[in-house]
Order: sequence, then structure tokens, then C-alpha cells
Amino acid sequence: MSVGRYLNRRLDVWRPQTSPDGHGGQTTTLVKQALPVRAKVDQPSPTERLIAQQANSKHSHDVFMLPSANVRRGDELRGTDRLGNDQAFRVLSVVQPSRLAYSKALAELIQGEGEPDG
Repeated sequence: MSVGRYLNRRLDVWRPQTSPDGHGGQTTTLVKQALPVRAKVDQPSPTERLIAQQANSKHSHDVFMLPSANVRRGDELRGTDRLGNDQAFRVLSVVQPSRLAYSKALAELIQGEGEPDG
């Protein structure tokens, strides 16, 4: 079974990249990856929210992708919702079921000051 037909959004992948700052430390910048990923963004179920809360996680959304999607913990996924609002998600972890049908990123919606809940 393929989840491809349910993946109704394209999200850009931004990956942290570190480089020396010239003073013995490092700077981290986000670098846009060449290819976006097809995805479906869901809010987690009440049970998943409860488990995340008990684990002190900031998990706010499930992002489903093809199993071959090049997405890692620490990446940011950026795109627009169906209303045209910009959204960004910080990937907390990526998991796959025992049968390789999809990848699921547990993600946190990143909101700026004064933005509505999404």
C-alpha cells in the first residue's frame, strides 16, 4: 500500500549546517535542500498528545511522507497550509512502521509571536 495519493502538500526541507565561526566556536545556519518532500500534515490523536505530554515532548503535528523522503531529526519543513498561510515545522524524530509504507515525522509547529494557532 502506498500513501502517495494522500500526500497533498509539498514542503521544503531546511537542514542545519554548522561551520567554524573563526573564534573557536561554530555557527549553525539552515540550508534549503534541493528537493522538497511530498507530505500530509496531521494533528496527532488525543492518545499521542497525552503520551507526548507525559514524555515532555513538544510534538504538535504528524507529518507523513514517502519512505524514501530525506528528512532527519533537526530539519525544518516549510510550506503553506491550504489557506495559504506560511508554516514551519521542526522535526523532533522520524519513524517508520515495520512494513515500509511511509515515514512519519513527529514535528513541532514553529510559530512567531502573535501568530494564530495552526
